[in-house]
Amino acid sequence: MRVVALGWAVAVGLAAAPALQAQTYPSKPIKIIVAYPAGQGTDIATRYLADQISRDLGQPIVIDNRPGAGGNVGTDATAKAHPDGYTLTMGTNATHVLNEFLYSKIPFNAGNDFEPVVMVGTFPMVLAVVGSSPLTSARQLVDTVRTTPRGADIALPSTSARLVVELLKERSAVALFGVPYKGSGTAVTDLIGGQLTAIVDTPTSLRPHLQAGKLRALAVTSLQPSALVPGVPAIAEQGYPGFDVIAWNALYAPKGTPAPIIHTLNAAFNKALQRPETRQRLLELGFEPAGGTPEWLAGFGKTERKKWQVVIATAGLKAD
Repeated sequence: MRVVALGWAVAVGLAAAPALQAQTYPSKPIKIIVAYPAGQGTDIATRYLADQISRDLGQPIVIDNRPGAGGNVGTDATAKAHPDGYTLTMGTNATHVLNEFLYSKIPFNAGNDFEPVVMVGTFPMVLAVVGSSPLTSARQLVDTVRTTPRGADIALPSTSARLVVELLKERSAVALFGVPYKGSGTAVTDLIGGQLTAIVDTPTSLRPHLQAGKLRALAVTSLQPSALVPGVPAIAEQGYPGFDVIAWNALYAPKGTPAPIIHTLNAAFNKALQRPETRQRLLELGFEPAGGTPEWLAGFGKTERKKWQVVIATAGLKAD
């Protein structure tokens, strides 16, 4: 009888542990794994938010950069971490959607191995041409390419840029050829030098060239115009309704992290994202501030995976 009672007491104690842990959370430093190098956009935005939120939560937030394999190395480290709220990751559309379909094998399941916490920020890509080009819209670009036998070469400094071109190629049925680059610098140089027709890149990367008049933005790839590139229409407004490609950053925890901890983190990030100074700084860094519930982020992720699985499979894209 004593054995049964002891066993029951242990079971109750184990069951109560997560609840007790959630009540005292956070009681030590929190680590956010960024699956990209220090100084990259996701890293800079994460460090800025971590500094603000650490003050609200009363604990330091440490950034742990673990780049490699398109973000898979750092993301896998979070998937295998103890689900206690002290190891998180700043996920992206690459790590939590695209890589699942671009890589033949990855060591985690983006849809099942994480608890969504909050959408942090989004940004569109920008379709741009050299400043001296007569083209002023994405529709003009497509119409011009349609009458050009050799098609058009488009610089692609990222996976997101590649998807923009593949989707536009599918929707317009014209010959667009993506030319991969490892960064924006050489791509912009080649575009200005006349070796390319256009480029698809982030607002942050292209902003100085647009402001200097070296490049001209034809369109943004979000469903609506973006505050990050004022005055530039969306591709969806230029004859391709529903065209929507955005990159994003969202916070995730390992699967099994207690719901009260998820809600504590969600509330802290939403509070920070609603501050005018935070929103302004994120816009300067190239992100449109987001926010919202864990449930919304979970549904968004499912929609994104369904959408891009089809596009990537149709185009036969592979990262390895």
